[in-house]
Amino acid sequence: MKIATWNVERLKHRNSLDKILSAMEDIQADILVLTETDKRIKPNYRYGFHTPKLHDAPSSYHMPGRYKGYAASDVYAVTENRVSIYTNYNCVRQYETYDKYTAICIELETEIGNLLVYGTIIGVIGNRDESFKQDLLLQIMDYERLSKIGNICICGNFNCSFADNYYFTNFGRDTLTTFFAQNRISLLTRNQPKCIDHIAVSQNFIDAATVNISEWNLDKLLSDHKGIAAEIC
Repeated sequence: MKIATWNVERLKHRNSLDKILSAMEDIQADILVLTETDKRIKPNYRYGFHTPKLHDAPSSYHMPGRYKGYAASDVYAVTENRVSIYTNYNCVRQYETYDKYTAICIELETEIGNLLVYGTIIGVIGNRDESFKQDLLLQIMDYERLSKIGNICICGNFNCSFADNYYFTNFGRDTLTTFFAQNRISLLTRNQPKCIDHIAVSQNFIDAATVNISEWNLDKLLSDHKGIAAEIC
């Protein structure tokens, strides 16, 4: 099984859409989590699950920082959504998250067993804003609730590196590290340098399997994030 995630930078490089799609095809992931994504990105999977389009959010929904001020006339805002999950596995159920515009959770039937996949962005304007702490703590409550249901994969843009000083806060790193340790969740991408997009999976689901990590878009020409995949074999 291969699980992958990629932040596609709000489709800033929309003129390279064919290359973006080709990169997704090349990785051949069984579960692909896209963040800062767009409905115009349509990889070749049987199923796609999406957070609602930001354009459709009510006026009462708070969009911090650069998300403010989207006008109905902005053609790019019309198709943008924060998180999408693509897969060929059957979906058993979808679960509520604390913020349906920022995180989505579905339960999939896989050859290894059922897996709850929680696709997310932690802190939509990065980890320096005070909203990052609140967002992380509220998401942790989601993780705790959902991990009691079954094996879980938390996947997406964490806005936190773990292997180096590339981009992190002590609060973010310590909070996530403590939660994963207490709940027997393995951060498979922990040791990747300059990596803020991660894949964390319940240890019970991985068991004694070997995990191989691969990356793409290292030159950052298609997005300001590299893509990352974890193959469980």
